[in-house]
Amino acid sequence: MAGLFLSNFISGKNNVTDDGEIELGNPKPQNLNPEQLAQNQGETFNNGEHLLYHSIMFLGFVILGYLLIVNILGSAMVFLYISFVSSARSTLKSKGLNLFTFSTFTTVSSFTNCGFIPTNENMVVFNKNSGLLLVIIALALLGNPLFPMCLRFSIWVMGKCVNKVGDYCDYLLKNTREIGFHHLFTTRRSGCVVGTALVFVVVQAVLFFAMEWNSASLKELNPFERTIGVLFQSVNTSQAGETIVNLPAMSTVILVVITIIMYFPPYTSIPFVKDEKKEQQNQEKRKGKTAKELLTQLASICIFVFLICITERKNMKEDPFNFTPFNFLFEVVSAYGNVGYSMGYSCKLRLKDEANCVDKSYGFVGRWSDAGKTVLILVMMLGRLKRYNMVWKFS
Repeated sequence: MAGLFLSNFISGKNNVTDDGEIELGNPKPQNLNPEQLAQNQGETFNNGEHLLYHSIMFLGFVILGYLLIVNILGSAMVFLYISFVSSARSTLKSKGLNLFTFSTFTTVSSFTNCGFIPTNENMVVFNKNSGLLLVIIALALLGNPLFPMCLRFSIWVMGKCVNKVGDYCDYLLKNTREIGFHHLFTTRRSGCVVGTALVFVVVQAVLFFAMEWNSASLKELNPFERTIGVLFQSVNTSQAGETIVNLPAMSTVILVVITIIMYFPPYTSIPFVKDEKKEQQNQEKRKGKTAKELLTQLASICIFVFLICITERKNMKEDPFNFTPFNFLFEVVSAYGNVGYSMGYSCKLRLKDEANCVDKSYGFVGRWSDAGKTVLILVMMLGRLKRYNMVWKFS
């Protein structure tokens, strides 16, 4: 949203060149001239501004409204739930947390794929509060895989309800490539993103039901609470990164699946519906680019794991059951995917007893050396910016 406003502000009203090209800080429309624009989108405005400029500005306001509505409603729902449910309210009271602060912080964190929760135990202390977990599930989905679909739906609703912005809405919905906005997809691709996210959730949920239904993390919950908890955990693996279980105690199979899913970007999509003609034209080109991108990212992760093994070689020698290569891989992939999961630290796995050692299901990196932490900081930064090194298709 900020990028949209900034690009229009910098470009100003005089960014239409003599040869008809339009520069807005986004990818330039190919072969776009005033005649084609008039033919495809109708007459231009009386003030000489092209639909592209106004549509992008309007898109920024639509996103602003979406962000405000979702975050305000989400905060209100969290606030009301905790206010009326004594168990959740007593948990906050015991930790000295302000209800309004917790509601706002948790909502924004879940919606923006941050995963920070103002409790040391993350969401484990709320594992029996199914209503709260459902609200956070909705926020995580609305801020990640459902965002492109909800954005298109919001634009469509505005076009149907407000006549003054009908031209802008039609242009945005029909010209995603010309807009060049990373989160504005076609209906087809938006559906593929949602379908892929659903596949990931189902795969994890099936594994959790089959292998962790009677685990220590879920045994104190009734069947309904377990079901909601499994759904919450499955959604958060590739979204907000919040947890109600002790990840190190999970099955190795589940941890491997979680690692793989964390690696994929939030907008990973399987082409459930194929355009055969387009697929034939782009298949070879896409294969080459996809293979190159995957190899580059996998190679980067391998290099970072190798560097961390070097920086933590002393800890690997003294504490080999906590400082394992797989734990390093899990932390690196989690950081690169901006998920935030951690394998934690177990004092029972130490070869030598340590005074005042405390088991932690979070913050394994806290035991690393400063050099190892610095490497992981770099991994997180590159993970947040990885889309700038990838070629995104607006199909």
